[in-house]
Amino acid sequence: MTADRAVLEAALERGEEEGGPIEFKERLSRDVHLSDGRMESLAAQLRHRVLSGDGEATYVVGVTDDGHVAGIEPTAFSESMDVLSLLAEESGAHIEDVETWGVGGADGEGIVGVATIREGSILDTDDSHIVVGTAGHVDHGKSTLVGSLVTGEADDGQGETRSYLDVQPHEVERGLSADLSYAVYGFDAGGPVRMDNPHRKSDRARVVEEADRLVSFVDTVGHEPWLRTTIRGLVGQKLDYGLLTVAADDGPTETTREHLGILLATELPTLVAITKTDVVSDERVAEVEREVERLLRDVGETPLRIERHGVEAAAEEIGDVVPVLRTSAVDGTGLDTLDHLFERLPKTNGDDGDFRMYIDRTYSVTGVGAVASGTVNSGTVEAGDPLLIGPMPDGSFREVEVRSIEMHYHRVDRAEAGRIVGIALKGIAERDIERGMVLLPADADPTPVREFEAEVMVLNHPTRIGTGYEPVVHLETVSEAAIFRPEGGHLLPGDRGTATVEFKFRPYLVEEGQRFVFREGRSKGVGTVTDIS
Repeated sequence: MTADRAVLEAALERGEEEGGPIEFKERLSRDVHLSDGRMESLAAQLRHRVLSGDGEATYVVGVTDDGHVAGIEPTAFSESMDVLSLLAEESGAHIEDVETWGVGGADGEGIVGVATIREGSILDTDDSHIVVGTAGHVDHGKSTLVGSLVTGEADDGQGETRSYLDVQPHEVERGLSADLSYAVYGFDAGGPVRMDNPHRKSDRARVVEEADRLVSFVDTVGHEPWLRTTIRGLVGQKLDYGLLTVAADDGPTETTREHLGILLATELPTLVAITKTDVVSDERVAEVEREVERLLRDVGETPLRIERHGVEAAAEEIGDVVPVLRTSAVDGTGLDTLDHLFERLPKTNGDDGDFRMYIDRTYSVTGVGAVASGTVNSGTVEAGDPLLIGPMPDGSFREVEVRSIEMHYHRVDRAEAGRIVGIALKGIAERDIERGMVLLPADADPTPVREFEAEVMVLNHPTRIGTGYEPVVHLETVSEAAIFRPEGGHLLPGDRGTATVEFKFRPYLVEEGQRFVFREGRSKGVGTVTDIS
């Protein structure tokens, strides 16, 4: 019997107690359980269960009143969770976690679920949530540093704390693959709110619930062959800040320079952490520090040593300067400083416009259906909202409905710009959703395009870029081959100019002002969309 199954067995053994915190429901339906009078009664019952459990109740769905495990088909289970969420909201509570199991039956596979209901509303969505993207050469300590930050635990010198990030396909945002990893911690009046057991998804939900301020990390990959994935993480995730790591035992590498160039080309406020300071001498650390400062000055940036100028100066001036600090995940050097800095950094990427979210990943959850994951670019979205999704390969958009929203495994009723969320959608199959599509309000009138005009700059190319040049364009979460037609016929390395950019295979939703990165082999450049007419 698995540990998760033990949760179900324990609930069944206790059964429904008069006035207790456990409730069995075979199923819940909108027509029956949300009807006049019934909803108020059930919400009052749920409130009673929560209070009797000292702020927490357990609802077992797919089980009869006498404890018989019946199981219900996926559509009925999904509807039951929708109804339970509304009942929880009505009673001043929320669904914190849902565990599901498949059970056999006469009609085939059914679902049984255990929902944990907790008192209080979901995290208030305001500007108290920043998103930080990591970058840096492979083995320069990105994931290890983040793992130590979110747990407060020292690394063993072998990268143990990097395992605390979502690094397995089934652990990454309920289905995101291991190419981009995610982590979160936060702050309240008493200081950092960290994860006690990062391998338990409910612990991540606890951090989201308890913290007054959240810091989410999008951890990219450092191998050169996966630079495309790194670009997607830095361009398509609506980041507020970049965190570049440089190992003290290795110093800046070509990959370091490349990642720094992408961070700065996308105008992302960036700080540099010199990692692994515990494995080298103080003289070597100082030497690498000087190398980093020279690298920054070479690209027109002003370094600021946090050790010399302080956290307040770094927080106030980041963007105009690049703060630099020494760190070690083993002996803890610099981790308190990073805590103080992340607690103070303002959000930079808020947007009060209409809701928009470019889709980065898709997956399917038993009993829920298709889920689209990404970072909310602008506006707000709520459970129950009607939306449009697209464009489809033919340029059309489809109508869908928000079934539910999760943020770091924590079920929420709404999300604002900057939130990394998974949105369960009603009205579309997971196989029909692709990265690069966008979710919009149902009353939007989007016009996808196959080509647009852009102001571009060539960062690196062995010769020159001419008409017919075919790089991959990374715009939001879009990664698509495109054909360039530069004004004047060609662009040399270092040149700025205008070009027509045509997606090679299908249309996408593109807006004026969006920035993008293009890459083909070792050739790279950046651009800004100037005209989509």
